[in-house]
Amino acid sequence: MIQRRLAQILGEALMDNASVALLGPRQVGKTTLALSFMPKEKVLYLDLENSLDKAKMVDFPTFYHENQDKLLILDEIQRVPEIFSTIRGIIDEQRRQGRRNGLFLFLGSASMELLRQSGESLAGRIAYLELHPINLLELNPSGSTGLNDLWLRGGFPDSLLAKNEKQSLTWRTNFIRTYLERDVQQIGPRIPAETLGRFWTMLAHQQGSIINMSALARGIDVSVTTANRYLDLMVDLLLVRRLKPYAFNAGKRLVKMPKVYVRDSGIAHALLNIGEINSLLGHPVVGGSWEGFVIENLIAVSPPHFNFYFYRTAQGAEIDLVIEITHQQLWAIEIKRSSNPAVSKGFHIGADDIKAEKKFVVYAGADQFSMGSQIMAIPLQDMMSMLSGML
Repeated sequence: MIQRRLAQILGEALMDNASVALLGPRQVGKTTLALSFMPKEKVLYLDLENSLDKAKMVDFPTFYHENQDKLLILDEIQRVPEIFSTIRGIIDEQRRQGRRNGLFLFLGSASMELLRQSGESLAGRIAYLELHPINLLELNPSGSTGLNDLWLRGGFPDSLLAKNEKQSLTWRTNFIRTYLERDVQQIGPRIPAETLGRFWTMLAHQQGSIINMSALARGIDVSVTTANRYLDLMVDLLLVRRLKPYAFNAGKRLVKMPKVYVRDSGIAHALLNIGEINSLLGHPVVGGSWEGFVIENLIAVSPPHFNFYFYRTAQGAEIDLVIEITHQQLWAIEIKRSSNPAVSKGFHIGADDIKAEKKFVVYAGADQFSMGSQIMAIPLQDMMSMLSGML
């Protein structure tokens, strides 16, 4: 079993807060993690998509008081949003009795719903954590073994740990179909599964590109407003990342549209029907896929207060990833698939523009070395270890 790095953080959050919301897409491992770090007799798990478990919520105060000696885990809590005001009352009552922390753990696969519904009712009573797909440090903390498997298959446990590449691709294909045909339809107004599937596939083809919503809208024969609504939905479901441009007043003509990535590389490859590594290496999306893979792995291990952007100007300055450590401290990251990386002139200019404190080239090799101009070439796992150590 792969040890999830969030387990310790989740345990600490429950010791410090009355309730914790653990967010992440379906099948990413939230339930397994939630049930793994406490004895079974101290936990009560309810799946709110199960009709029997949902029925227990009808008289929830009574149900809770009969089980108040346990951590109550509520999975897919967004299915019963009306319960949040009741939970607020229970938390306040427990606080008056001296029990302040570790009362509830909510699991949710739709961040927009959980954040909106819990934010008002449980303000000051809840902490939020996101469980990302398995990352490189979780797969192999001591090195880069398994890097290509993780990149090709992505970090969803059932895909990554499948017996072979065919089974992995089949799992991901079924995952995509289930989201399109069932899960998305439960979130909001009905969206044709075929149309949303084509939209998702178009995003995978443009992995790491500056988004052109007009072109995307034309490709699926909808209005730009509707295309933007589709994109918002995929972002809120934690399936797509919208990476914003870093903007500051420097007298430069800056690119202002975001970049878009299908967050899990394995899902992106399944959308493109890429099932094995040689096909990926020869595919036009290979550069954007590797870039997105690196970015997701870096974000997954970084402290939650770090901010992430890209930087590009009309004059050709470009930085693949800008990490805002603090308002005054910026790191510039160039991402290269090559094992013999080179730095473009645009990266030098961009790093000077933003006054980057540190400059790195994250690449697919195994050694760290200086590239001159205070730029360090660094393997992905080493960069992840550096950021993880800043938690």
